[in-house]
Amino acid sequence: MSNEIIFTITDLKQFIYCPRIFYYHACLPSIRPVTYKMERGIQAHESERVKAARRSLDMYDLPLGERHFDVPVYSPRLGLSGQIDEVIATENSLIPVDYKLARQAGDHFKVQLAAYAMMLEDLHAVHVSHGFLYLIAKRKAEKITISAKLRDQVNTALVQMRHIAEKESMPAATIWRQRCADCEFRRFCNDV
Repeated sequence: MSNEIIFTITDLKQFIYCPRIFYYHACLPSIRPVTYKMERGIQAHESERVKAARRSLDMYDLPLGERHFDVPVYSPRLGLSGQIDEVIATENSLIPVDYKLARQAGDHFKVQLAAYAMMLEDLHAVHVSHGFLYLIAKRKAEKITISAKLRDQVNTALVQMRHIAEKESMPAATIWRQRCADCEFRRFCNDV
């Protein structure tokens, strides 16, 4: 079943991080503040792609594999689109790799990786059992199992996102208030 509203993978990641960020993007699209942290992340991604192409697959514990960069993905079933930083094709699997300018693999990154896996499955009729979050700051790849729990989080989030976008309903702010300090929409939320 196709969904009418198409969200980006960034919408999903932002929703998991703080539902209000998604609300502002979906319901007030002409307002798009950009922070230094966001600009820094974009720059780090661009330089990381060049470095990644020169690295071996050792950090992923793979002897062989074909690497593809900036892989576009889309799933009408999920109503989701995105671009995966890297996909490693082995003899019998596809492995998504997402680069993050972070020191740890947060839940919002794991859900994003699971959504990438689900879109790869829809496009290529394969099962994706795991992926990697490459933590740029640590120069380390963290293996993430694409569990049933993560898949459920993707599906649940997409249902909630549709409700917010269709009803233009302001969600509650994140319970982790420390996230608000660096948020591009901090001045919009008067109740945090």
